[in-house]
Amino acid sequence: MSHPDSTTSPETIAKPWWQRIPLTLQIVIALVAAISVGIALGAGNPSPSNAALINNLAIPAELVLKALRALATPLILVAVLHTLMTTNIPGTAGRRLFVLLLSNTTVAILVGLFVANVLRPGTWGNVVTPTTTQITGQSLDPWGLIKDAVPEAVLKPLVDNNVIQLIVIALSFGIVLRGLKSEQIAQGKNAYQPIEDVIGILFEAVVRILNWVIALVPFAVFGIVAKTVAKEGFTPFQSLGAFIVAVLLALLLQACYYLTRVKFGSWVQPLKFLAGGSDAFLTAFSTSSSAAAMPVTFEVLQTKIGLRESSAALGALVGANFNNDGTALYEAMSALYISQLIGQHLSLGQQVIVILTSIFASVGAANIPNAGLVTMTLVFTSVGLPTQYIALLVTVDWFLDRCRTAINVMGDMTVSTLLDGKKPRFVDEA
Repeated sequence: MSHPDSTTSPETIAKPWWQRIPLTLQIVIALVAAISVGIALGAGNPSPSNAALINNLAIPAELVLKALRALATPLILVAVLHTLMTTNIPGTAGRRLFVLLLSNTTVAILVGLFVANVLRPGTWGNVVTPTTTQITGQSLDPWGLIKDAVPEAVLKPLVDNNVIQLIVIALSFGIVLRGLKSEQIAQGKNAYQPIEDVIGILFEAVVRILNWVIALVPFAVFGIVAKTVAKEGFTPFQSLGAFIVAVLLALLLQACYYLTRVKFGSWVQPLKFLAGGSDAFLTAFSTSSSAAAMPVTFEVLQTKIGLRESSAALGALVGANFNNDGTALYEAMSALYISQLIGQHLSLGQQVIVILTSIFASVGAANIPNAGLVTMTLVFTSVGLPTQYIALLVTVDWFLDRCRTAINVMGDMTVSTLLDGKKPRFVDEA
């Protein structure tokens, strides 16, 4: 019997040629092909004989969205449980870390909502929408939000895609399991290990299935773009271009907020912060994954910026599992953009719900590529927005995902810098 070795591991097995093409290049190819097909089918003035063909082009996008909705709740549940079971967070530093993460994420969402309300990118172009689209008005009811946060049954949030109730359940079980693990470690027991292993395996399984779905995104992009160009021409993409500009502006404002906090909350100078973190930013942008950038982030925080190892570890290793400011900002802006696009306006109460669900969804967004696209379905559902319009966002998500991942990493580095305080490391070592 032959024994497996490193040469036969899954990572070293040759992949088919189409899997060796970067996803970004696949999407670009799909966009070019879709535009060509859309023009050939009429470019806004289609022949009635092609109506069935044009409508069927959107089927891959509909299937991908259904799969993303199905994966959203289990991804958040196992991601939160896995993070709470495996991360090591010191008591006092952990409380300060929590405050920094919550404040940064809240500011990011408020910045996103501010830019979306001011620029209103969804009104910059026309798109054909179903006449039945209607968002039920909802007033601001804090007590109602608190009551709704407690589920009627443990499994009900999984069925209803209720992100707030789901996070309440995940945090409750995660905190209890974490406490039991600590008690057993103190007693020299390891009965917690099988549960931790099961959660880890489930997390890996959900991520792998998600990767299968993400592999189909180029087909979804091709279908939705070809259908849109064929039926409506290029008019709908005017507002999509405005949305890209709005998101980039909001991310830039969030970056300025980080630099301001670094300037006044730590000993690090903003220019040194930017120069020292450039490798981490570029890694995050090129891989669309804060997990892939994590070792680079941890290294540059110590070697190029000069932070203490404990501060670098809390922000880069622990914070990366919870801190997804760019993702939260993007999801909140997406909800407002789609509401503007379909001619419905979210009330103050609904925007508060968007804030809460974006915070919770960003906590559950695993630090892997395109996870924000999954949790976005929960944000839309929370305020009654039709999730089928997420297909339109898929066409630009490949680029915006890279930009918001870079901001996620910048947020992790900012947290590490603030935790390091106003006294440089070399002062302690002197």
